Amino acid sequence: MSTPNCFVATISLALAEKLRSDLFQQGFEISTPVYTIFSAQKKGVSCTLYTSGKLTVQGKEKEEFIKFYLEPEILGNLSYSYPEAQVDLTSRIGIDEAGKGDFFGPLCIAGVQADEKHIKDLLSWGVKDSKKINDPQILKLSKQIRQNLPYSVVMISPQKYNELYEKFRNLNELLAWGHATAISELVQKTGCRKVTIDQFAGEHLVINALKRKELSVDLSQRHGAEADPVVAAASILARAAFVEGIDRLGAALNLILPKGASQQVIKVGKMLVEKHGKEILRTLAKIHFKTTDEILGNAKTFDS
Repeated sequence: MSTPNCFVATISLALAEKLRSDLFQQGFEISTPVYTIFSAQKKGVSCTLYTSGKLTVQGKEKEEFIKFYLEPEILGNLSYSYPEAQVDLTSRIGIDEAGKGDFFGPLCIAGVQADEKHIKDLLSWGVKDSKKINDPQILKLSKQIRQNLPYSVVMISPQKYNELYEKFRNLNELLAWGHATAISELVQKTGCRKVTIDQFAGEHLVINALKRKELSVDLSQRHGAEADPVVAAASILARAAFVEGIDRLGAALNLILPKGASQQVIKVGKMLVEKHGKEILRTLAKIHFKTTDEILGNAKTFDS
C-alpha cells in the first residue's frame, strides 16, 4: 500500500527492461541490490523494482516523476494523480473562470471540450487545477491546450465588466452569463452537450442563463470541479487569459498591475488616480469592489 512518503505499485516484469532503459536515459544511477531486478536513484527520486514485480518510488521529486513518466509510460493508469481511479473519459465540456477576486484586470471564463483521447492527453501533460500551478507553467500548458483541443475564452475587459455589472447588479448573475456564453460557443463548435462546471452560486443561475440562450445541455455543477481534468484545463485557459490581460493593461501604462485585492493594489490604485484621475479605474479595475472606496478615500465615488 502506498504511503505519503512511498508510492507502491505492481507492474508486469515484461516492462522491466523498458523501465530500466528509460531511467538510465533520464540520468538515474542503476544498481542491483538483493531481491531486486534493479534499483535506480537520482537527486530527489529513488525507484526500486523487486523480483515480485513490486515497484516502489520515494523522494521529494517523486510526484512529478510519477505523474509525467510512470503513469503514462509504465502504469497505464492514474491511481496516483487521481486516487479514486475513476477518471471519467466521457466526452464533455468543462468550464471555469479566473479574475473574479482580482481588482485589476479582466474577468475570464473559459471552456474546453475533450473526448477520451484528449482527456488522456490532458492527464499526461500534467493538467490540474490552475491554483496548484504557477503562472509560467499555466501559460505553457494553455498554449498546448489551445493547439490541441476545442476551446472558448470569454475575456471581459474591466471597462466591459463595469458596464455589465451596472446591468446585472450582481457578480454571480454576470458570471452565469459568461458561463452560458462559453458553453454556447463550444456547443456550436463541437455539438457536445455534456457540461461540467465548478459551482459558484445557486444552480438556478447558470440554468436560467442557458434558458435565455434557448440552449439545452446535460449540466453538472459541483464544488471542487477543478479535480476533473477537463474543468482543470478550462481553469488553466481562464487563468492564462487573465494573466495575459492584466499584463497588457499594465504594459500600456508602463507598470505592473498587482493581482488580488491587497494593500499593494490599493497603493497602485491611489498612484494611478493621483496621476490620471479616478476615471482610469473604469478601464483597469472592477469598480464595485470595496477596494475602490479604499483607493478614493473620502473622495466622491463613482455613480451607482
